[in-house]
Amino acid sequence: MEKTAHRKTRSTGRPRLEQVARRAGVSTITASRVLRGVSTVGAEYVERVREAARELGYVANAAARALASARSEAIAVLVPSLSNLVFVDVLESIHSVLTPHGFEILIGNSHYAQDEEAHLIRHYLASPPSGMILAGSGQTDATRQMIEASGVPCVHIMDISHEPGVHCVGFAQADAGRAAAQHLVERGRRRNAFVAAQLDPRILQRGDGFRATLREAGLHDPVLEFLSPEPSSVELGCEMFARIMAQHPDVDGIFFGNDDLAHGALLEALRLGVPVPRRVAMVGFNDLPGSAHAFPRLTTIRTPRAEVGRRAAQMLLAMTRREPVPEPVVDLGFELVVRESS
Repeated sequence: MEKTAHRKTRSTGRPRLEQVARRAGVSTITASRVLRGVSTVGAEYVERVREAARELGYVANAAARALASARSEAIAVLVPSLSNLVFVDVLESIHSVLTPHGFEILIGNSHYAQDEEAHLIRHYLASPPSGMILAGSGQTDATRQMIEASGVPCVHIMDISHEPGVHCVGFAQADAGRAAAQHLVERGRRRNAFVAAQLDPRILQRGDGFRATLREAGLHDPVLEFLSPEPSSVELGCEMFARIMAQHPDVDGIFFGNDDLAHGALLEALRLGVPVPRRVAMVGFNDLPGSAHAFPRLTTIRTPRAEVGRRAAQMLLAMTRREPVPEPVVDLGFELVVRESS
């Protein structure tokens, strides 16, 4: 056996990548690609490199790679909630696109707070990732300047922005609110309420569209807006529906900013004996699991969450490779799914 076969790095005592490559009979670049999980390497090389790494006890030094490239082989993905089912499909799609190319996905939770989001972004940029994906484009001016100064490619998801230099994949939130209002108006509903929680910018944009359409129809009443900063939940939906029925029994249509609020309202309507949709029609948002099986089945706005994640990841992948992005603003639209609740 060659004396160099088990030579360690001088500073750490760990086997080096060059030794793995030599033992596997491949180039250092090929060994690196295998150990980063890049899917384009031939199967026979993959097995040889992995076997050599096991024999030598090689562990990749991520810090050294980051120093060599000035960026880590990671993608930072910031979402406002890890308990919100809306982001499960998004994260799954991002992961499925980027991990085969050797990227590690770092997930941050901003809890719908701009200052917490800014703190997370600052933390990730201290050891710059290869790219970032951010939910929404409602960052503060200071946060936008921080991202721009870093030079780290960034894609915004879940809404649309036409600001210069912004790359985004999503849909027009205000237009979704308009569609909900138009549906209720066409169903003959005259006293339409808007119910929303957590009040992030995307929720408020839905409310803007809903309000604008009701105004155009001469049906807007500002008293019929019920906004809560609390997290959206089934329990909160029960409470808010009961409050509406007690304070405004003439309400005959409700648009809920999230399906879980609508699920709670449907349960509370059953408890109170309020017939849906004969007495009051309900429209939700997102078409979450369970909406098609509620009683009655919930009319809702279906959002392309998985496709948003997939297209955003593909766009960011091109940006990390410095490839042209011919379509920096991708509007995937939405679908009004009409069911029994309206």
